Amino acid sequence: MKPTDSVAPASRLRRLVVPGLPATLTTVAGLALATGVIRALKRGEPLFPGASVGWSLAILTGVIVGHLVALGRDRWWGGTGSGAALALAVLLLYGWVPATLVSLSVVVLVGAARRHRWRQAVVHGAVDILGIGAAALGLALFGVVSSVRHPWSPRAWDLAVLPEVLVTAAGYLVVSRGLLWISLTSRSGTLPPIPRTAVVRQALVGIALLGISPLIAVCAVHAPLLLPLFAVPLIALDSTLWIARARAEEQLRDPLTGLPNRQWLLERTWTALDEAERVGVRSALVLIDLDRFRSVNDTLGHLAGDRLLLQIADRLRHALPRGAEAARLGGDEFAVLLPATDSLTSSQRVARNLVAALGSPLDLDGLTLVLEASAGVAVFPDHALDAEGLLRRADVAMYQAKRDRSGVELYEAKRDGNTPDRLGLLGDLRRALDAGEVALHYQPKVGFDGHVAGLEALVRWVHPDRGRVPPDEFIAIAESSGLMPRLTEYVLETALAQVARWRGMGLEVPVAVNVSPRDVHSPGFAGAVAARLARHRVPPGALQLEITEHVLLEDPQRAADTLAGLTAHGVKMSLDDFGTGYSSLVHLRRLPVSELKIDRSFVARLAVDTEDAEIVRCTLDLAHSLGLLVVAEGVEDDETWERLRDLGCDAVQGWLVAAAMPPDETTAWLRARGEHGWRRESETAALAAEKGAERPSGQVLN
Repeated sequence: MKPTDSVAPASRLRRLVVPGLPATLTTVAGLALATGVIRALKRGEPLFPGASVGWSLAILTGVIVGHLVALGRDRWWGGTGSGAALALAVLLLYGWVPATLVSLSVVVLVGAARRHRWRQAVVHGAVDILGIGAAALGLALFGVVSSVRHPWSPRAWDLAVLPEVLVTAAGYLVVSRGLLWISLTSRSGTLPPIPRTAVVRQALVGIALLGISPLIAVCAVHAPLLLPLFAVPLIALDSTLWIARARAEEQLRDPLTGLPNRQWLLERTWTALDEAERVGVRSALVLIDLDRFRSVNDTLGHLAGDRLLLQIADRLRHALPRGAEAARLGGDEFAVLLPATDSLTSSQRVARNLVAALGSPLDLDGLTLVLEASAGVAVFPDHALDAEGLLRRADVAMYQAKRDRSGVELYEAKRDGNTPDRLGLLGDLRRALDAGEVALHYQPKVGFDGHVAGLEALVRWVHPDRGRVPPDEFIAIAESSGLMPRLTEYVLETALAQVARWRGMGLEVPVAVNVSPRDVHSPGFAGAVAARLARHRVPPGALQLEITEHVLLEDPQRAADTLAGLTAHGVKMSLDDFGTGYSSLVHLRRLPVSELKIDRSFVARLAVDTEDAEIVRCTLDLAHSLGLLVVAEGVEDDETWERLRDLGCDAVQGWLVAAAMPPDETTAWLRARGEHGWRRESETAALAAEKGAERPSGQVLN
């Protein structure tokens, strides 16, 4: 499957990402550190100060590391203020090699304590090394090149050293935070929300660097034994940043379930798509909505609804496959991100497993509840190339699953009425209806005695630029856009006008019109149909409405009232596509229908598939036991005709009889078969042969 054309290719170009940047940063930083260490050793320079200064700095570093490890939270999203302030103070006094060692001590020790994040720790360590190197270059612009043996010792630590300190801090901030920004930037061209908040708050880190680092340097020169006391303000700085980050996290989580929210999902999806594109795999987004949760909420109350949502969220967490992540988008809508998936089929399979898990009985204060769910699946890069597009297409598929009661649906562009191409087609369809450019063709239904049982009105549309548009395509657009009632009104009006003309010619044949569940659920539909019959002076028995069992699934009571009103007016009802739904036998007794149509998917293989033949036979027995007539759709050959006749079918419809024809051709077809009905070509040939054999010899036909 190819990606949909509606996805803007520019979405791939909106990012500033350098391929292999983490590896490049690590390599450059490692080479720089190795070069500095080797040069220092060759000159006989110590790598770190000794005596009381060195031990005090080591103790201070150890306290900071211990604090970070004890927090138990991953802090490497934007560096730490305490480690940066301490490293900058060491840089001012002793040069960039000792400062780098301090920074690496913090990074490596904390990273080792959290082994699952060591890769990220290495990248942050490399960024810090390069930031410290940039700061050292800034200090060198003022002629200051310090080392352990020759520390920087200005005449006085007063305002005169402010330019050196400002340039040093600025160099560190710009390089380290700039590289961190680029390394974290997603394909959308923006940082994820938490790091973005961290970057905004780097002003706080800058103030700490400017205010605390010189103080640490002064203390190291004049009172080194007091250095460990700086652990208090440095830890306070880290705690302030931690609180800020915690608040940023709260903005990305659902307060009820604790699951991430929509904003987090979109940001995380961008990251997953980046990785999927780099590795060459698919990513998938599953959107899940609970069916009829609102009625549970209204019946039991919102507090009970919240408790049910907590159970659903917990069940969703436990049902997630390895690597998948869940989020709550609001209300009873959840999403699951599959960062890497093998195929479209495997994504669907995961979605079905999740829906099955959520559909298990739930217990609420001794009350057992069963909440079914519907899910839509969209896959990168097959259906969309960006996070927003993937979420929208999963939403389209989810609503399709709710409409069809199919549980899980994979996104299909042809069923999406919101792509630019289909939106344009929707506008053209609306204009075609207004201009009367949509036509009706009629396909006959005949009995096995040749009697014409009726006609089915089938809508056809020839677009001025696109040519013939398949009915499934533009009908799906009409259903998803709200144009379906207008289309049904047009078809009913056109069909009844044609029936009136045929009756004026003496051709009295009933016509069937398909109506959608949305039509049946529309208030006043039965009365509107009766009014049209009266206006065209067509008796109700000349109209038949074909419905599907889906009319009872959304609002059974309203559908039942509408159908009862139609039959009370004398309109006949036919159940179309029988056998393709999920509860046909349950609904069959509740629908006031007089005819049942067996779907062509069973009829097509009747002569070669014993299972389909058995389904057709059982359907015929069931329908006849309920007093219904049965019409078989899609009959295309003599063998299928004969099998259906032997099974006791009442009528057939298909290309064997005739294809759907325009009104003029239908009129000619009806007149030609008015007296003797319809005959198959083989029967016509046999009758002609019999008549030829009965003629006296020498008689010539005119």
